Amino acid sequence: MSGTTQPFTVAIAGFGWWGRHIATRLQDHPWLKVAGVIEPVTANHDGIIAMGLSAWSDFDAPLARADVDAVILTTPNPLHEAQIAQVTAAGKHVFCEKPLGLTADSARRSVKACEAAGVQLGIGHERRFEPAMLALKAALEAEELGTIMHAEAAFSHDKLIGVPANDWRTRKDVSPAAGMTAMGIHLSDLLISFFGPIKTLHAFTADRSLGWETGDVVTVQMKFEAGMTATFSAVLHTPHFIRMHVFGTEKWVEILNDSHPDTPDGIVRVLTGTSGAPVSQKDYNWEDAVTANLEAFARAAKGEAPYPFTNEEMVHNIQVLEAIARSAETGQAVDLADV
Repeated sequence: MSGTTQPFTVAIAGFGWWGRHIATRLQDHPWLKVAGVIEPVTANHDGIIAMGLSAWSDFDAPLARADVDAVILTTPNPLHEAQIAQVTAAGKHVFCEKPLGLTADSARRSVKACEAAGVQLGIGHERRFEPAMLALKAALEAEELGTIMHAEAAFSHDKLIGVPANDWRTRKDVSPAAGMTAMGIHLSDLLISFFGPIKTLHAFTADRSLGWETGDVVTVQMKFEAGMTATFSAVLHTPHFIRMHVFGTEKWVEILNDSHPDTPDGIVRVLTGTSGAPVSQKDYNWEDAVTANLEAFARAAKGEAPYPFTNEEMVHNIQVLEAIARSAETGQAVDLADV
């Protein structure tokens, strides 16, 4: 967490599970400072104040403060576009928890608002910053795996099974395609970063246990413009499981995470297979990829380094989300050119 000496001050919007997590992660950061939290539920203000932070009921006060450089949005999915517009209109940088939007057009409008205001847009896909994922991407760029044939991925857990039945996370219009907005969207982001744009996909959802309108299982098959194929799944009611497996003509690489990105324990195992040799294993310790993403966003906002996401990638991932929701509803494959 070094390399920047000038402080960068943020306000966090939302004090639910993830807003609390980010506030806690940044509490002792040497240069990323949290001024306070925007939380309309005043019953949550005591918890904010107990962390030594200001508590605001709306955006007006923090957006008026000259010392607030950016706002981190950890708010319900349908609010993101309007809140990005409000923050950019005040000339502040904005970091949006996934998803950037629920439709590709919404994501495009948010990107255009940031571009017009000349501010940095950040996105909450921390898994790109995991050391094992960075090593895999470097190997792909060096063509160490040969021609890429196929990839398989999974991101599943049971952290949300206690969510009330009427919560926004259970609704199809707010959190479409079961575990897609909670977990699957991280996988599609990783695959886009590895292989580029997706050409076509076919998705299926199911409700196996939770009784949620949106379902609790999503699985997706896809083909990339570059020619390789991939599948991924996200399950909302199973013990924790995170896996990424890329198959090339020269070798395959499988990454298995012991813990969720918010849980600082366990190791990340990287298995590599080549013809005629035993499978090798390299272990990485858990690292705080959430904070690494926020640091990268802050450095980009300060003009110190480029942000490792392009606006095109951010929009394309929401195209994928919209296509998955459409495919799951219709039972048909969707061409991304139509989204």
